[in-house]
Formats: sequence, structure tokens, C-alpha cells
Amino acid sequence: MKQQKDNNKIMKKITLLSLIMMLLAALPAAYAKKMEKSSKNPFLEPYTNQYEIPPFDKITYDDYLPAIEAGIAEQKQEINAIVRNRAVPDFDNTILALDNSGQTLNRVCYVLFALTESDNTPEFEAIAAKAMPMISSASDEISMNEALFQRVKQVYDRRKEFNLDVAQTRLLEHYYKDFVRGGALLSAADKDSLKAINQEISNLFLDFSSNVLKETNAIKIVIDNEAELSGLPANTIAQAAELAAKDGMAGKWVFTVHGAVRLPVLTYADNRKLRRKMYEAYTHLAMNNEYNNFAIINKIIKLRTRKANLLGFDTFADYQIDNVMAKTVENAEKLLYQIWTPAVAKAKEEVADMQAYADAHGDSITIEPWDYYYYAEKVKKEKFNFSEDEVRPYFSLDNVVKGVFLMANKLYGITFTEMKKVPKYNPEVKVYDVKDADGKHLAVFMTDYLPRASKRQGAWMSEFKGEYNYAGVSERPIIFNVASLTAPTKDTPSLLTIDEVKTVFHEFGHALQGMLTTASFRGQAGTNVDRDFVELASQIDEHWAMAPEFLKEYAFHYKTGEPIPDNLIAKIDETGKFNQGFMTVELVGAALLDLEWHKVNYCNGDIDVMKFEQSVARRIGLPREIQFRYRSTYFNHIFGSDGYAAGYYTYLWAEVLEADAFEMFRQHGIFDPATAKSYRQNILEPGGSEDPMILFERFRGQAPTVDALLENRGLK
Repeated sequence: MKQQKDNNKIMKKITLLSLIMMLLAALPAAYAKKMEKSSKNPFLEPYTNQYEIPPFDKITYDDYLPAIEAGIAEQKQEINAIVRNRAVPDFDNTILALDNSGQTLNRVCYVLFALTESDNTPEFEAIAAKAMPMISSASDEISMNEALFQRVKQVYDRRKEFNLDVAQTRLLEHYYKDFVRGGALLSAADKDSLKAINQEISNLFLDFSSNVLKETNAIKIVIDNEAELSGLPANTIAQAAELAAKDGMAGKWVFTVHGAVRLPVLTYADNRKLRRKMYEAYTHLAMNNEYNNFAIINKIIKLRTRKANLLGFDTFADYQIDNVMAKTVENAEKLLYQIWTPAVAKAKEEVADMQAYADAHGDSITIEPWDYYYYAEKVKKEKFNFSEDEVRPYFSLDNVVKGVFLMANKLYGITFTEMKKVPKYNPEVKVYDVKDADGKHLAVFMTDYLPRASKRQGAWMSEFKGEYNYAGVSERPIIFNVASLTAPTKDTPSLLTIDEVKTVFHEFGHALQGMLTTASFRGQAGTNVDRDFVELASQIDEHWAMAPEFLKEYAFHYKTGEPIPDNLIAKIDETGKFNQGFMTVELVGAALLDLEWHKVNYCNGDIDVMKFEQSVARRIGLPREIQFRYRSTYFNHIFGSDGYAAGYYTYLWAEVLEADAFEMFRQHGIFDPATAKSYRQNILEPGGSEDPMILFERFRGQAPTVDALLENRGLK
């Protein structure tokens, strides 16, 4: 019996050993199979096409998560190599190595983030929901890596010994401060708390943006009586009819709340009930049913407050603004109120003019928010005998795109040649090879301008590849612009409003900073600048959009090819400051609302979002007839990411800079070669390689003032 037991034990050991040996033998094959599968992942191989454009035609949904995992693992190895390096920490082996780490992860994230914004699907939402916690956790691991921080700190503490140039010093200071702001000085327990906060916030961003997009797409206003369409532009009516037919409601008209539809309805619809329905549908986005964002806002505010407190700041606003040009909340608010007071006064004048018009024409109403666009347009037509419908035929999307390219050519000598046979993430995308005056390749530029249900509202610039230029290695960027402009109909091309034209020029300004950058380091290239400096390069380009001397060079009638006539140019020019009280109040009001949300030091209980908004409106004196540009529940800038949280004011801060900067062009000629060269060298090319105020003053020759902004907006 004992012998049998011993034999059984021996047999079991042999069997177990055999099994282990079999598994071990199988491992190389399994590993090889996994590697074979990975090698086919487009993200994990060099992009072999010209200029290394992402191979969108080969990327599948299944590629993202494995590539993110591989990218995170690769970056961990790179960080470990920095930490284990026995050489004395210096700029190259620590700061530069850190700046260059994570290129595979970046490559995947560039595409994933771009497509979830511009070509979203349920599959992308599911991928992003899994990816964001992974990415956030990996980022936290780096920012809270004690050994890595100690190496960065050693370089920082000895920075004067290394004879670093300005760009190297700024990159070093940037990383040191980022570590401190990321929790490097916290206790182990507090680091764990911060990691949990960051992960939860990143998930909430996705939920917030998803709710806004889903409800935006869900809202459809159906009209079945043609008489109710009185006043609307023909192309707006045609689009509504096409959408109705597509939705199985032929013979009716369907309107969405997308900007390209919403604004024409609010501006031209004689049907006041339709205007009100459109206005209230938009201004109540994500406040209802399953898409309600109230709870998400509360969670984000509480988590941000806890994060700021952990890092030694009273409020999240203090935390955010400490790291940019303004430095303090008080400085940001001081600027805003310098603009707010004259803007409110101007808006009240505008309301009085509209009420007088309504009274004179027998409209027994009191001007309400849904009347503002409509009666502003009526007053403008009466005062200036001008309707925007007169100029839209001259602003076809093709003409406007040619216009921004012509502007860039006249200022900087660069050219744009369309590349037809290259990968695209959507058939509507156009791709251009951008070359300098000497014929040298500068960048790849992509445009994606038309609305679709998979694209969030708004307009933006980003990149699929950054720029790098150090130690003999030069990489040029891939930049793209996205917007949701007026769609074409079966009878007309996309005909843009003046505001849409300015949007194209605005985002192209961001693109130029991305395409022309010559910064040495990835972390300083292109738009990697202080948040309250980044809008300078975009907002200044809006001046060229409506410059009388430039309109004749790109604004041609889409049917006749005739250039825009002088009388219309004169009307555009003389109406340029019209309704700026309203526009400025909308913008400054949103900036103040953003700051008020993030001045809250509130971690317990719930804030009534609507009551909070109302209290801010009363406190700042928001005119009754004007709403915040973005109400909290769809304020994607501040609750869809951290990008503009406690930073929406930067549009105004940057406008002070750009208005003052454009005075140089105004004084010397808007296409003056010497001024353009100085602007390119001092503003567009350096990126974040030098202090932005030094760069600005080097170009301008003086510190900025608000005078030009107030003058431009007719508020002075």
C-alpha cells in the first residue's frame, strides 16, 4: 500500500513535471504568435508612407488597446532606463530622455483622441472608456515616480552648472514644476489619493462629453407647415428638408441644434415660437433625462477641489492659473472686468436699439434671449442696409480655404498642395503637403470642416505628429483643423457666415503655429505654450479674414466667379463692430462663470448647478437678454477636459495680446514682409522655448495694453 502511494506520488510528480515542461516548451511559440500579431498592429510599426501619416486605412478597433498597452510598457522601460542610469543626472540623460519618452503611446493617443472627437462611434467610446484609466494611471506613475523626480530635481538644483540655453532651462523648469504639480512631493498615501482622483476625473470627462454629443444628436425640431419657415435662408430650408427625408419624414423639415443650423434659425426665423424652441433646446442641453450632466459637474468640481487642496492650493483656479502668464486669479479677473464693464454698457445700448425697432414695427414684445440674434439682424439691416445673406455667396468653403492658404503664402511664402492618394480617417478630410518658400517640406496639413453626427460641436486644431529638431534629428509635424460648418445642399456648396469664415481663419492660426514651429524639443513645439498665450496665434488671423484689402483676393461669388463688390466690403467693414456688446458679454460672462466654478472650495454635499449659474449671473450683472455662451451642462471647454478649466479667460487675455500685436501690421501694412518675418520668428516658430511675454515684447517693442481690444470691439 505504501509502495503504491509512493508510486502515485512519483507519477504525479512526473505528470506535473511533464506538464510544466510542455508549458515551457509552448511559451516561445505562444510568445512568437503574440509578437506576430503585435507586429501587424499598425501603431507598433514605423509608418512607411511619405511623411509618416497614420495608416488610417489599416488601423482597426482591435489595434488601439493592445497598442496602448504596448506603448505604456515601452514608456515604463524608457523611464526605468533613465532611473537606472548610473551617470550623473544631466540635461540629456534625464530631461531630454524624459521629453522623448512615450512616442508609441503618443502615436496611438493622437489618433484615438482625434477620432473620438471628430469621427466618434460606440466602438470608440468603449475603447476610450477602457483606455483613459490606463493612460491616466500610467501618467500618474511617471509624475509620482520618486526616483525619476530625484534625478530631475538634481538637474534642477544644479542647473547653473550645466550652462543650459534658454530653451533647455525652460524645459527643465517645466518638468520640475510638472512633477511638483503632479504630486511628486506628496506622501505615499496622498499620491494614491491623487491617482484615484485623476482616474475618476478622466472617466467623468468622457461621460460629460458623451452626454453632450448624444443629446445634441437626439434633438430634432420638426416643422410640417411651410409658412413657419418664413425668413429662413434657402439653404437652411433645403438642409432641413434633406434631413427630414433622410429620417423618413419627406415633406417636412427637421432642424438640429448644431451651430450651422441653430444660428440661422435664431437669426432669420420670423416664427418667434420656432426661435424660442431652438434657443431653449440648445440652452438646456444635457439637463434632461439620461443625458443629465448635473451630477457629473458636481463630481468633477469636488474632485478638482480635493486635488488642488492636496497639492497645496486653496482652489482649483489657483492651481491652474499659477502655471500660466496670468499667475493669479486676481490678475485674470482684473483683465476680465476691464472688458466686462464697457461690454455690458454697450449690450444695453444694443438691446434698447432692438426694442425700439420692435416697437416701431408693431411687434408687441419685450426682447428676450431668443430674440437677440433676430432683432440684431433687423437693426443691422436698417442701420446699414446690410444682411449677411448678401455676402454668403462669396464665402464658399472652397474660397475661404483658398483664402487662408493665400494669406499664409503672402505673409510667409509657404504653399499648400493637395495630396490625394494618402490615408484619411474620413472621406471628407483633405490633406496637403506644406512647403516653405525655398521648397522645403514644412508639414502635412489636414482639414475636416463639414458637420456629421459623429463629430462634436465646435472647432479645433490638433496634431497626429509633433515637431522635433535637436542634435541633428529633425521631424516635421502633421497638423489638422476640424470644424462643423454650414453643410452643402444638393443645389449649393457650403456657404459660410462671417462668423464661420473667422472660425476657419482662427483655427488656421493655431495650425500655422503648429506647422511653422522650429522649437528644439517636443515639449515646446508648436502650441505647447502657456494656455493664455496660445490663442494669440489663432485670434490674430481673424483680422485678415475681413480685411478690406484682402477680401477681393479670395471672396468670389460661387456662381459667377465675380469678386466681392466694394459696396459689400464697405458694409462688412462698417458693421464689423456691430453687436460687439453682445458678443463680448457672452465671452466674458462664460470666462467669469468658469472662474467662479473653480474658485469653489467645496468637497461635500451637492451644488444646485442652475442656482449656482443664476447666482453668478446676478453677481456679475449679466443682462437678462443674454445667456452665458456655454451653460455649465455643455461647457465642454471646462468639464470635457482640463484644457480650459479655470482658463476660458485666456481667449480674452490672448485677445489683448493679438489686438496689440496686429497694430504692428496695421501700422506697416497687413502683408508687410518685415513685420511678417518678425512675427514668424518671435511668435510662431519658438513655441514654448522662451517666456511668452519676452517673445511678445520682442515682436511688439512694448508691453501689451487693452486699448486695441476695446477699440476693435467698439467698446472704447
